[in-house]
Amino acid sequence: MILRMCALIAIASFTLTLHAQTQAQINSDACAAYKKSDAALNDAYKKILTEYSKDAQFLQKLKSAQRAWVAYRDAHLDALYPAADKQAEYGSMYTTCRCAALEELTEQRTNELQKWLDGVPEGETCRGSIKSASK
Repeated sequence: MILRMCALIAIASFTLTLHAQTQAQINSDACAAYKKSDAALNDAYKKILTEYSKDAQFLQKLKSAQRAWVAYRDAHLDALYPAADKQAEYGSMYTTCRCAALEELTEQRTNELQKWLDGVPEGETCRGSIKSASK
């Protein structure tokens, strides 16, 4: 997965370089993409809170899971880029790479949360708290 992400970052960096003139702009573009994915995650989360507002037990568990996911996300980034002086160790692309990793993780989590909004096919026996799509 890390190699795939690095390859995607390299391709994205090359593509961004064609449009951006400076490393600062490349960083800005990558971080803007992450912010967009973060906004989508927050939107999905808020919709779930509203749609499942009558299920207090589920919401308590979802909030706990979301806090754990944020902790995982942060710990994953720390493991991916463990050096204390990240700019010195990973170079000028560090900010771009960090934002790309955040974007990927955030999109994965948004897809997980989206299931509670979209539902799953009726008859899915392992859906747990996820509603049936036919409801």
